[in-house]
Amino acid sequence: MIPWLTGSHPFPPAEYALRSPNGLLAAGGDLSAPRLLEAYRHGIFPWFNPGEPILWWSPDPRMVLIPGEFKISRSLSRVLRNTVYEVRSDTAFGQVMRACAAPRDGHRGTWIHENMIAAYCALHDLGYAHSVETWMDGELVGGLYGVGIGRMFYGESMFSKASNASKIALAHLARQLGRWQFGMIDCQMNTPHLASLGAREIPRAEFIARLQELVNCAPATHWQFDTDLFA
Repeated sequence: MIPWLTGSHPFPPAEYALRSPNGLLAAGGDLSAPRLLEAYRHGIFPWFNPGEPILWWSPDPRMVLIPGEFKISRSLSRVLRNTVYEVRSDTAFGQVMRACAAPRDGHRGTWIHENMIAAYCALHDLGYAHSVETWMDGELVGGLYGVGIGRMFYGESMFSKASNASKIALAHLARQLGRWQFGMIDCQMNTPHLASLGAREIPRAEFIARLQELVNCAPATHWQFDTDLFA
């Protein structure tokens, strides 16, 4: 059994999460900014389908990307030196979320539904949620969004409408976060795509211990990317 959250009821410790399904910790609560920020500070994130109660997760192990470990292949390196794209940050947050929510690979549903979009747009307005966007010929063709607290970034989702567009955004994010001395990018769950880019699994206990240091660091003073990241 998992606890049902009501009102300001706190999250249980992450180590209480179920092994099957991996990481399910609690249900209920709401998607208010205070609740979401409390969750992220403790290594917990929401993930549920429309019509379901809010489900909160903290899987073990945890997939993370250390900014300096992002792998740039020769082909991606050539793309990053190309000038036909532009990377922007926080200029189209809602548009990025909706693009991430669009059906893909024949799947009709999405966990990024209207309640989630509204909740993360509220976090964006408060300066916690951010988007990284790849633009070509004035069109948004790829990007990602996530949550930044202190020197910790929690990646949520990414999309691509053009070849390498999401990789371009992630490469710029990793390079910029490295400059800002961020310690980790949370990738939540293991996928071959993320592993190919340098992400790796670590034990949940190690992840939470590290993030407790990072979320209490002074945050970046702004969210404007340098223009010479791949000059």
